[in-house]
Amino acid sequence: MLLHISKDEQKRRLKDRLRDSKRNWKFSDADIKERKYWDDHMEAFNKMLKNTNTQHAPWHIIPSDNKWYRDYLISKITVDALHNLKMSFPKKRRNISSIV
Repeated sequence: MLLHISKDEQKRRLKDRLRDSKRNWKFSDADIKERKYWDDHMEAFNKMLKNTNTQHAPWHIIPSDNKWYRDYLISKITVDALHNLKMSFPKKRRNISSIV
């Protein structure tokens, strides 16, 4: 899974970190420096996704501007993947009481 935050949402969160003294610890000067490379990062992500996405191991791009929706999608994708495995409990052994 790739958690994707829009450029606008990232900017909003960075500003919140600067405004709220309880969130200042989350801020780094590197955050501002790396924002200048947003387009380069997006190009690299797109190239990586294009070259590594397979039917057996697909990438799921999760829109993460809204945390509740991000959490919902992660849960849904995980539960669906587990259901698709069609797992079941092993059959009970016959003389299990003699082992215990």
